[in-house]
Amino acid sequence: ELMASLQSRLQALWEEQELVLLEVRECARWGEELEVLVRDLCKPNEFERYLMFIGDLEKVLSLLLCLSSRLARVQNAMSRMDGSTEAEEKQSLNERHKLLSRQREDAKDLKENLDRRERVVSGILAKYLTEEQLQDYQHFVQVKTSLLIEQKDLEERIKFFEEQLENLEQSIP
Repeated sequence: ELMASLQSRLQALWEEQELVLLEVRECARWGEELEVLVRDLCKPNEFERYLMFIGDLEKVLSLLLCLSSRLARVQNAMSRMDGSTEAEEKQSLNERHKLLSRQREDAKDLKENLDRRERVVSGILAKYLTEEQLQDYQHFVQVKTSLLIEQKDLEERIKFFEEQLENLEQSIP
């Protein structure tokens, strides 16, 4: 019954993931339309700034989310340590925790820098776009960001349930 329940949850998550992927593709088309508009209206160097920001948005967010999920897994493993945990394993987990914590702090700095760049790009676009077009751009950035977060969350939950199912299957003789 437990296996069937896990399988059912996985199926629901896979279906949800498909819907999110459709939204991601729709958002990408929207981004392409926006890119054409910005290319037509802005100076080449301003357009390059826009492109760099949009490209870095996905990279920095993905990095931050990835590091956060790795750090959470290490913290979970550390919380399961007890007296029987080997010293070598404890040391390894502590070192990984320190490394991932530093990397996540660096990624947060990148995100703050990206936020500043977003304000610069918005200022540039405000010179060329109508109020409605500027709101569309800002909404696009928000949707792109939330879809990236939702996509990563779904991947993590799917991975968790797949691991649970695999562990359960291995525990049954």
